[in-house]
Amino acid sequence: MVISLLVAAGVAFSSALIPLVSTEVFVLALIAREPNIPCLALGAVVAVAQILGKLLYYLAARGSLRLPTFMHRKDKPLTERRIRWQQRTKRMRAWLHWLTEKCHKHPHWMTGTYGVSAVVGLPPFMATTVLAGLAKMPMSTFVVAGLAGRCVRFTLLAMSPALISGWLL
Repeated sequence: MVISLLVAAGVAFSSALIPLVSTEVFVLALIAREPNIPCLALGAVVAVAQILGKLLYYLAARGSLRLPTFMHRKDKPLTERRIRWQQRTKRMRAWLHWLTEKCHKHPHWMTGTYGVSAVVGLPPFMATTVLAGLAKMPMSTFVVAGLAGRCVRFTLLAMSPALISGWLL
């Protein structure tokens, strides 16, 4: 059981860094294969690993974590193509700036949005993680709201096969 929880933590951490890995599918497969794992323990382990992984994105968006040099943008001369691209994305950049300013003025909105995203997944948790960093959400709020939401999400997910089989039988 301990090995399964450690593997679950590894998968959850990697899915926090690489969004192509699905923690939800892994949790369902693991609980179906080993139904004796406590759902609350599995939910807590996966939540901690996910928040540890997302903490890297949060710190990078906040500016506290220095990215490697190959990830920094290099100054390029403005070509016609780049000018057209800037004109096309002008509205989206303005909207992101507006949203960031709103989050600075109303920090509780960002906490609520981030907490709901941690449980439901809408808006995408990756996006709210980065937005929380851009809005300079306090790290304690980021960790507590994320852990609580993710723990609820993955505990309920781990309980779902037993609940569904109980209803069907």
